[in-house]
Amino acid sequence: MSPQLYEFHLPLAPEELLKSGGVNQYVVQEVLSIRNLPSQLRAFQAAFRAQGPLAMLEHFDTVYSILHHFRSIDPGLKEDTLEFLIKVVSRHSQDLPAILDNATLNVSDRSAHLNALKMNCFALIRLLESFETSQTSLMELDLGGKGKKARARAAHGFDWEEERQSILQLLTQLLQLDIRQLWNHTIIEEEFVSLVTGCCYRLLENPSISHQRNRPTRDAIARLLGVALTRYNHMLSATVKIIQMLQHFEHLAPVLVSAVSLWATEYGMKSIVGEIVREIGQKCPQELSRDTSGAKGFATFLTELAERVPAILMSSMCILLDHLDGENYVMRNAVLAAMAEMVLQVLNGDQLEEAARDTRDQFLDTLQAHGHDVNSFVRSRVLQLFTRIVQQKALPLTRFQAVVTLAVGRLADKSVLVCKNAIQLLASFLANNPFSCKLSDTDLAGPLQKETQKLQEMRAKRQTAAASTVLDPEEEWEAMLPELKSTLQQLRKLPQKEEISEKIATTETTEAVKGRIRQLLAKASYKRAITLTQEAIGHFQESELFSHMDPEESEETMFLNLLGTIFKGPAASTQEKNPQVSAENMGPGQTNCKDKLSVSELERPGEKDVLVKQEMLVQYLQDAYRFSLKITEAIGIISKMMYENTTTVVQEVIEFFVMAFQFGVPQALFGVRRMLPLIWSKEPGVREAVLNAYRQLYLNPKGDSARAKAQALIQNLSLLLVDASVGTIECLEEILCEFVQKDELKPAVTQLLWERATEKVPCSALERCSSVMLLGMMARGKPEIVGSNLDTLVSIGLDEKLPQDYRLAQQVCHAIANISDRRKPSLAKCHPPFRLPQEHRLFERLQEMVIKGFVHPDPLWIPFKEVAVTLIYQLAEGPEGICAQILQRCARQALEKLEEKSNPQDDSKETPMLPTFLLMNLLSLAGDVALQQLIHLEHAVSGELCRRRVLREEQEHKTKESKQNVSTETTMEEEMGLVGATADDTEAELIHSICEMELLDGKQILAAFVPLLLKVCNNPGLYSNPELCAAASLALGKFCMISATFCDSQLRLLFTMLEKSSLPILRSNIMIVTGDLAIRFPNLVDPWTPHLYARLRDPAQQVRKTAGLVMTHLILKDMVKVKGQVSEMAVLLIDPVPQIAALAKNFFNELSRKGNAIYNLLPDIISRLSDPEGGVEEEPFHTIMKQLLSYITKDKQTESLVEKLCQRFRTARTERQYRDLAYCVAQLPFTERGLHKMLDNFDCFGDKLSDESIFSVFLSVVSKLRRGAKPESKAIIDEFEQKLRTCHTRGMDAIEELEIGQGTSQKTPAVKKQSAVARHQHLASAASDNDFVTPEPRRTTRRHPKTQQRTTKKKPRIVFSSDESSDEELSAEMTEDETPKKTTPIRRASTRRHRS
Repeated sequence: MSPQLYEFHLPLAPEELLKSGGVNQYVVQEVLSIRNLPSQLRAFQAAFRAQGPLAMLEHFDTVYSILHHFRSIDPGLKEDTLEFLIKVVSRHSQDLPAILDNATLNVSDRSAHLNALKMNCFALIRLLESFETSQTSLMELDLGGKGKKARARAAHGFDWEEERQSILQLLTQLLQLDIRQLWNHTIIEEEFVSLVTGCCYRLLENPSISHQRNRPTRDAIARLLGVALTRYNHMLSATVKIIQMLQHFEHLAPVLVSAVSLWATEYGMKSIVGEIVREIGQKCPQELSRDTSGAKGFATFLTELAERVPAILMSSMCILLDHLDGENYVMRNAVLAAMAEMVLQVLNGDQLEEAARDTRDQFLDTLQAHGHDVNSFVRSRVLQLFTRIVQQKALPLTRFQAVVTLAVGRLADKSVLVCKNAIQLLASFLANNPFSCKLSDTDLAGPLQKETQKLQEMRAKRQTAAASTVLDPEEEWEAMLPELKSTLQQLRKLPQKEEISEKIATTETTEAVKGRIRQLLAKASYKRAITLTQEAIGHFQESELFSHMDPEESEETMFLNLLGTIFKGPAASTQEKNPQVSAENMGPGQTNCKDKLSVSELERPGEKDVLVKQEMLVQYLQDAYRFSLKITEAIGIISKMMYENTTTVVQEVIEFFVMAFQFGVPQALFGVRRMLPLIWSKEPGVREAVLNAYRQLYLNPKGDSARAKAQALIQNLSLLLVDASVGTIECLEEILCEFVQKDELKPAVTQLLWERATEKVPCSALERCSSVMLLGMMARGKPEIVGSNLDTLVSIGLDEKLPQDYRLAQQVCHAIANISDRRKPSLAKCHPPFRLPQEHRLFERLQEMVIKGFVHPDPLWIPFKEVAVTLIYQLAEGPEGICAQILQRCARQALEKLEEKSNPQDDSKETPMLPTFLLMNLLSLAGDVALQQLIHLEHAVSGELCRRRVLREEQEHKTKESKQNVSTETTMEEEMGLVGATADDTEAELIHSICEMELLDGKQILAAFVPLLLKVCNNPGLYSNPELCAAASLALGKFCMISATFCDSQLRLLFTMLEKSSLPILRSNIMIVTGDLAIRFPNLVDPWTPHLYARLRDPAQQVRKTAGLVMTHLILKDMVKVKGQVSEMAVLLIDPVPQIAALAKNFFNELSRKGNAIYNLLPDIISRLSDPEGGVEEEPFHTIMKQLLSYITKDKQTESLVEKLCQRFRTARTERQYRDLAYCVAQLPFTERGLHKMLDNFDCFGDKLSDESIFSVFLSVVSKLRRGAKPESKAIIDEFEQKLRTCHTRGMDAIEELEIGQGTSQKTPAVKKQSAVARHQHLASAASDNDFVTPEPRRTTRRHPKTQQRTTKKKPRIVFSSDESSDEELSAEMTEDETPKKTTPIRRASTRRHRS
């Protein structure tokens, strides 16, 4: 077919070119074989050199054949073809401008160039797509990851990405020509535009197009499509295609955003933004909730488009508002993010127009409203957006309070993510607040009150001035004149039929009538004033005022002038006639009324400005004060989140408190202190966050010099030590140790601390003490800080002076103690431990201070003495000798005091009395020595024996080594190991025998104090001083730690005091003591465990807290058996003291990590807490079980618990227990298998459904099951609900029949439930345990070994008598039958009192 006789139609698929089409339509004549393709390509190249681009008309079949066999032909042929086609199209694009400008171009030439253009573009684009497909397949097969680009080049011999980019640029250049002339100035056929743009869209579908290396290709595609949009009416097709691609290709959203923003800015196609947004806005929200992939694409597109072109997108925002009410939260987030971007980039600043300000306020209102969205991700996103807005200072000041309130409210959100972002928002508010760098509400309250009072005074002054100012009559007259004139005209038109209401008495004077007229005019009674004036004209004809008539003026004008003269007064009329004279006649103290007005008008603007400024100042202070109050409120909430399980939340909390502290919020110091224990966190991120926080707050203080910075640092650290607990000091010590080890503390800090400690720098006693404390903390990291100045420290705190500063001496001892390693020496360390000789000055001074202070009633002596004894045992050689001397000398002083009290000349039989504080000091000292002696034996002595043995064995091994062969050596090493293990046991047995047989033997000094100690503890009536009792109980506990035999003999006494002492401090101390004994002698204390649990319901807050701490440690360390009695810990979850409730919650959090511990305990806990005789109220029960059941997360545990709880309905006895069980069932996370378990056990609780409350609880279970239920599960749920309703109705009918048939049926008397406060009664009352049926684990049946039934007898109540009581009455020990035996552990006494 001749080229001039056919027309090339662009096919939808290449195969269509093989089929015969319409008249003169080009058809491929022959698909060449692969063998002939190279020669035909060379022929095409030769023809191109001769004919130019039109050569394609005759050789299209060759290119088509290459495309047809593309997968099979040689890569070199492919590349040659591509290179050649690029050359052909490039040549054609260069020739076309001249051809198109040729006015003499005939139809056949135009048709030939059009066909050649379409053929060239079709061939090049199809070849481009074929290469792209093969390249993508090659990349997918290349799983190695590295060097993909290099291998692609090696496979093809050229860089495909660069070739692809050049082709796209060539097509862009071609489309920029006015090729419409080839179509005879008509619209270019849609197929040609679709051919080019379709290639672009197919390239975009490749996931790798979003990679950074393909950015040039993306830009080339965007520019090619931009030309198609601007020149070839491609907008509608582009919009549809973009929507489709966003739905199906997640990687394309950022790419298309870049392209659309380019078209809108550089190509002026802003309308395409509106078209795309309109299409997205018209998408059904319900469809998007199902099409998550499409929604995600649309959301990403809108979010990033708002960042690029917010001003263009803003005009289309109204279309997207429907998606804010849709179910898909991703779309809601996108629309809200777009609004935030517009607030940030477009609607920002103070110079906004009214319409823009309204739009901004609407956007901010929408953002605030969605801060309470049902979806946590939306709430979190809103807080993130507000954080950005605050950081860029785009939030109007009027909205600060509302958004801060929103953030504070979100701190209580259930979602961890929302809480985290709320903290970040509040931190941003702090960092970017416009009020002050110091936000203390107490500091702001004073200025606010002062300035508010000043404003009130200014307003009052202004009101007084306004009230005293006389209004200008001239102005009033001008104001009333129009209405007065119209009233006069109306009266003149109306006939005077009615009688005159205003009459003038015969005795009235002219002035009186004028006054009446003036009053009527002032009251706006114009009709009556006119009537009275008319009457006066007739009545006072001789008066000049009423009879004066000007013939030149009209009657109406004369009447109004008369009224004006009367109202304004004669001075005004005279002044009008002769203003100069009136002004001259005025005295020097008088001024014109108008002059007064003008002066006041001149003064008013200045006064008004001052008032406005004052109002603005007060408003500013009010906003700052409210803001600081909100921040203070937030601090209270955030501080409770510091121990959350989520690491990121804890890190945000720490950063927030750092910022709050830097902004001077007073309550922030509480948070800074509270974060200290987190230094022990097992999470490295949390520990590092604490260290960084203290670096920011303390290691970089402001100052001009190194010394000034050191002074500020020390001052800040000293503030932390004020009223700090022992735990806080230990945490701070760990942080400082870390800083010292990393050399982060400058030498100037250490130098200044020594100067303050030695009083080279003037400082107070507390500052000196804190300096010593800080030096001691630093010595943990570098012992040489204190070790090299040991004598200096001794002279600082332990020198001879009166009165003694025991607080400073105590801190000196702490500091010196840090120069040695307090841990047990390891076997690897062959060098001897650090010890000082007994004659060292340190021990001399300690001994003297302890002995001299013994006879003085100083409360600080006891803690100093404890630290001193500890230091002696830690550092001295032979510490037991030093402490024995101290004990002997102190005891001798006590005896001397006792002898002084007993006068031999006095014949009275009164027993001499020793001062209470002396006895307390003596017992306390003996207890400390006893405990430290035990520690010394088990750590220092045991470690030293072990070290010496290892050295001896090594020496023996070296001596024998040369005499033995290899096999013998192996045998000997094995024997050495066995001997070593046996030696360890021998050494431990030696230490144990010393403790058991020698320390408390009669020959030892400690044994001398045992009778005295037991006498004080056994006779609380004689020795009733609380401090003495507390010291004696602690000392007894320390003595019990030494020997198991002694402990066993005194346990009954300890638990008697624990149960029956009236002193909370004593019960608290003994709780700690028994906890330590439970760890040291678990078998001895185990039978007494119920008494430990009993303290969890102690009436004293201090005792409950101590008991909670002790039991937490014992249970979590597996030192006591966890049984149903752990329900006492559960009761603490509702304790009125927040710290105790938090302690209990922490206990169960830790217990939940120990496998199935809580799951195993739950049935017994439920039974005990719902027991009508010893449980808790119904509402507190719900609170406790909601917390405990939240730990049940495994499906198997849930199913098993459902079955167990359902079966418990049969053994429950009261309606309250039925309701409690139903509530527990409802709190479990139900699954389909759990529902089957309920149906299987329906008979257990079916008869209880007649109770309305139980029925409603089970209905709530049904509603919970319906949420998110699968379609196949709905039938089972419906069946369960139907059974519930049927059983409920039948049960109600049965109750009615029962009431009619049995009117005299017996009912079980209801047991009155005790309140939580009443349960905290004193436990010295008599108690007995009653039988119970499961689920009532609090009451157990116990039978006497010899009798079948135990008779209940009233226990003797122990009362602490006065000093006059007999010895028998003063005995505080339990009787023999009250003492638990090891074989039968005693249960805690019932909290219910029995009535006699």
